[in-house]
Formats: sequence, structure tokens, C-alpha cells
Amino acid sequence: MLKITETVNISGGLHARPANLLIKTAEKFTSSILISKDSKEVDGKRLLGVLTLGARQGDQITIIADGPDEQEAIQALKKLFDNNFEV
Repeated sequence: MLKITETVNISGGLHARPANLLIKTAEKFTSSILISKDSKEVDGKRLLGVLTLGARQGDQITIIADGPDEQEAIQALKKLFDNNFEV
């Protein structure tokens, strides 16, 4: 299991477009992906779950990957945040 904490730096927070990019990236991996903000934890492969976090610009979220390709999953998700969801 690997865990990282990232800050949401995109204007508007994790709204539909960036949340969809996050999910599409997470779905590429067999590892389970959990995303949490404050005390709420959701499946990182479910759009509605990610949107219900209500992550706004400046908020910190934690991403947990657990499985055979967890390292690659964490790297790919970190890259999204590092690039402010520009692909």
C-alpha cells in the first residue's frame, strides 16, 4: 500500500473535467485507489464519489493505492496533480 498527499491547485477544484481525468487514470490500474479528504474516503474509480468530496482549490487530498501496480498508479496520479491536470 502506498499513500501520497496532494494539494488541489486547479481553479474550481476537482470539478467534472479533472475528476474525470483522475478516474480515467485510476481505471488503468488493477490496484484499488482510495481518495480521501478530511474524514471522507471514496473509491478513486467512481466519478460520483470523487465529486462528493467537494475538493476545492487549496484543499489537500490523500490518495491510497493498494495492489500489484500501486507504484505505477501513484506515479500516474501524482503526475496529474503536478501538471495541474493538463494532459
